[in-house]
Amino acid sequence: MGADEQRGRTARRLVTVLAVAAVLPMLYLPGRAHDFFDLKIYMRAMDWWSAGHPLYDYVQPDRVQGALYFTYPPFAALLLRPFAALPLGATVTIFTALTLLGVLVTTGWLVRPLTARHGLPRLFTMTVAVLLVLAVESTRETITFGQINMLLVVLILADLLFAVPEGRRWAGVGVGLATALKLFPGIFLVYLLVSRRWRAAVVAGVTAAVATGVAAVVAPADSWRFWTHELWATDRVGRTDYTGNQSLYGLLSRFTTPQLPPRPLWLLLAVTVAAYGLWRAARAARAGDQLTGLTLTGLVGALVSPITWTHHIYWFIPAVVVLVDAGLSADPGPAGTRRRGRLYGLAVVTTAVIVIGVVTFADWGVAPNRTDDPVEFLLRNAYVLLALLLLATLPVREPASGSSPNG
Repeated sequence: MGADEQRGRTARRLVTVLAVAAVLPMLYLPGRAHDFFDLKIYMRAMDWWSAGHPLYDYVQPDRVQGALYFTYPPFAALLLRPFAALPLGATVTIFTALTLLGVLVTTGWLVRPLTARHGLPRLFTMTVAVLLVLAVESTRETITFGQINMLLVVLILADLLFAVPEGRRWAGVGVGLATALKLFPGIFLVYLLVSRRWRAAVVAGVTAAVATGVAAVVAPADSWRFWTHELWATDRVGRTDYTGNQSLYGLLSRFTTPQLPPRPLWLLLAVTVAAYGLWRAARAARAGDQLTGLTLTGLVGALVSPITWTHHIYWFIPAVVVLVDAGLSADPGPAGTRRRGRLYGLAVVTTAVIVIGVVTFADWGVAPNRTDDPVEFLLRNAYVLLALLLLATLPVREPASGSSPNG
């Protein structure tokens, strides 16, 4: 390669990085309205708890949801409680820094195998990937709400991309800890079972049980109350018809609000989607494609959970990596070219949808509002429909020579 060509390529890469970076402030400007809203609720709940009040009695009014409670399991409360002793600004700084660190680490885990297999420029690819992950609505919402989602993602990816495939003794611990912190990751324990990772599934279950037991010893009354009552109190988790709830139950709720959707219909849809998605995830895992397996599982969890807020749905990000990798690996020739076009097209559409998002730039109001036209149906359920599409179309990749594709 000549010097002029090298300088031209470097210039194009620099322009690309600067162009993506320039978009970030415009994307985060609307998100500043969140003002670490969820983190402030956590800290107020911890202050309330530290003062001797029952943890799950904490409530504060909200213009959208009516009332907001502390809804995490007791083990999460144990980890959050020390932060209540810090100034709020320090806690915000720590949570933001940890989320950014989580983005860097997990994006590296996803992108490095891609650059190695296809000879892509490592620094440029990694830089663009991190900027794009920061641009995604789920990341923006996680940062500006002060959520703990990236901690869960780190635990899950470390477990399912490395510890489990490599047969490490501690395989399953990450999934177990994530499940004890927030119930959503429990779907990955099911994934370990259906993919026949028996030992890791047992370790995950025992880890979750031990963490939950520790919380029960420290806070027996609050633990008993959570597991016997609050876990099943659906009115505590928020309005199911709110557009930010991107689950199958949310989609149905937007048709039936102010009434709840028929439970048998939701259960039928949830069981069908879970069975199909986990079947595909297990097949991917047995074929050696760990990333596709866990990505499909994350999408299943988002769809079947009654409440899936936009900041929960990280799993579109690894889906884009899988699509790009499969496109780069497509065979030469007309058939390969058509396949590559389909994969790249879906990757671009997925990226556009998750960057624009469903709640950042659209004001859906605070009152119950039924979905009443096709365009509104598409806009208000964009993540649900995209997750269903990916569940059916996400490719299972061939293992690289002598190894399994982790990214």
